[in-house]
Amino acid sequence: MIRAHGPELLARYAPGLSPTQKRALRDLTRCRTAALGGHLECCRDCGHRRPAYNSCRNRHCPKCQAAARAAWLAAQTGNLLPVEYYHLVFTLPADLADLARANPTVVYDLLFRAAAATVREVAADPRHLGACPGLLLVLHTWGQTLQLHPHVHGVATGGGLSCDPGGRIDAVPRWVSCRPGFFLPVRVLSRVFRGKYLAGLRQAHAQGRLRFVGRHVPLADPAAFHAFVRPLYRADWIVYAKPPFGGPARVLKYLARYTHRVAISNHRLEKLADGRVTFRYKDYADRGRERSMELDAVEFLRRFVQHVLPAGFVKVRHYGLLATRGLGERLAACRRLLLGAWGATAGATPGPGEWAAPEPTCPVCGSRRLERRPIPAPTPDTS
Repeated sequence: MIRAHGPELLARYAPGLSPTQKRALRDLTRCRTAALGGHLECCRDCGHRRPAYNSCRNRHCPKCQAAARAAWLAAQTGNLLPVEYYHLVFTLPADLADLARANPTVVYDLLFRAAAATVREVAADPRHLGACPGLLLVLHTWGQTLQLHPHVHGVATGGGLSCDPGGRIDAVPRWVSCRPGFFLPVRVLSRVFRGKYLAGLRQAHAQGRLRFVGRHVPLADPAAFHAFVRPLYRADWIVYAKPPFGGPARVLKYLARYTHRVAISNHRLEKLADGRVTFRYKDYADRGRERSMELDAVEFLRRFVQHVLPAGFVKVRHYGLLATRGLGERLAACRRLLLGAWGATAGATPGPGEWAAPEPTCPVCGSRRLERRPIPAPTPDTS
């Protein structure tokens, strides 16, 4: 599809595309083709041969996420605790989502920071939990029809190490569990999240870190920006807390689906014909019923490429107990305090090997005795 309609997309929208978005289009076009080289698999038992070309390894490519996901999940198994885990979702209002087109780094980074600070502040309040939980946040920028819909999915431990109201973990902490089946009050999370995000956005505007294009150009004026933001303080912001997953095995199944997901996977594509793309989506306004949508191919690619993140932007982040600095010491303290609770509350934890990709076999005879011979990538013509 990109090979057929990418040139038209670039001709129409190139000035508005970032170098990272253009590179993603180029990488996805070349993925698993002779352009990247590869190897020839030769079965030593039956002699069958088949070429296997290299992947582009672009994090936005739907074909290249399995290996990265397996490696990441294997590394995460050691960070799980024997407690319930809760699923949170923090969503930006549509009016703010539009700002992300010209300011993805500022808008998405602030989404992470506001969501994490909200959970930590509300959890530290002794009226709610009085503890510092562990939190993992994953950014998604799309809805089912590929429209811009920035939100973060969160996985939070059902409790944490005791702390003061400022969020500092006690010198001699104890483990504080949340009420069974209940993490933190959603209405409180929503209001605190709204306040923190809008305060951060106003600060970014005052510091000149926001860029305004198209219909948003007038918002460069402080008075116009203040008028734009004011109604958002009165709106209800969507924060959702789902029932607990249960133990670590279920958490990892969730993470396997969400952490390395791209805007749309190949299995949702139904047809490409006459310059039109048909794909499946879930209509959540109608109880998640599956429907089909048809779009012009260039419009489909435009929607897809708007979800390519800026170069170097980290889309999976850890906070609280799961923050990188001092992680080993905090997890060791948690496990000492939770000693004896693993089997009672969490069940078995999958080993890293369970997430590894299956060993390749010959498609003809099923043998695992495969020999690989390199296929070099073609040398670029510099004449």
